Amino acid sequence: MLIDANNLALTLSGQSILADVNLHMKKGDVYGLLGPNGAGKSTTIALLLGLYQADRGELQLFNQQSPDLAAIRRRIGVMPEFAGFYEWMNARDYLIWYAGFYGGMQTTPDTLLQRVGLSTVGNKPIKQFSRGMTQRLALERALVHGPELLILDEPTNGLDPRGRREIHDLLIDLAEQEHVGILLCTHLLDDVERLCSRIGIIDGGRSVFEDSLEDLLQDTGKPRYRLHMTSVPEGHPLPPEIRLINKEGSWWNFEIDLPTAMDIGRVWINLLEHGWSFDEVGVKKNTLEDHYLSLTGVSAATLREKVA
Repeated sequence: MLIDANNLALTLSGQSILADVNLHMKKGDVYGLLGPNGAGKSTTIALLLGLYQADRGELQLFNQQSPDLAAIRRRIGVMPEFAGFYEWMNARDYLIWYAGFYGGMQTTPDTLLQRVGLSTVGNKPIKQFSRGMTQRLALERALVHGPELLILDEPTNGLDPRGRREIHDLLIDLAEQEHVGILLCTHLLDDVERLCSRIGIIDGGRSVFEDSLEDLLQDTGKPRYRLHMTSVPEGHPLPPEIRLINKEGSWWNFEIDLPTAMDIGRVWINLLEHGWSFDEVGVKKNTLEDHYLSLTGVSAATLREKVA
């Protein structure tokens, strides 16, 4: 196991930051760590890097109970969301300098720059780089010493669609060909769906889900529908067989618990009798966004309050 974290808890300045966090990751996993702002994702990463010590719980990295943190960090590459550089340096010299902290490069700087699409700007001062170019350089900096575990915070911010696809392909190759474990912290759910084999969702300092992406997206067996609402009754009373999932403008997404002997047409009649009016109905598949919103506290009751 690269990461074996169980029931981690941490209190800082008298405030509970983490209460019960679990994270399990093997070589070659691409693991999506998700959660709202303030959920505890960054603090969890800080615990993994030894910047904090958990008050409670068990944490093993690389199957070591009490690791030598200096040695462990040499096996981890980190790309923070906001990466700082010595901007007067060019990209080639910067990577050579940075690799010196790990005993030098394992390959040529040109090979490293080519890997992230920066081969033509190796001699260009970093201060002239665009946001997307600095993202690419930050990723290569995290990879420069050949880590076994890669921790990435919003790695595709600032990249155009082609750049995002290139980074996606690189990360997939690292996981599948070199068996690098990748811990991806992002709010871009399409990145998660494209890249991740496992998902961990944190809310309020607690793990609320950890399993494969496939298991998360399994059909609940209850049909879901998307209705375009033209009139919504005051207080939003819903028939008992209908559960509101979320709302996107005038489109409302529902899960239907179809009682025995009741066809779907009767469900729509029941909804109309409760004062709802709609002009379009579509079938809706389970999505990562739906599950994420449900698991992080955006319930039907919350949505009713927000739109009341």
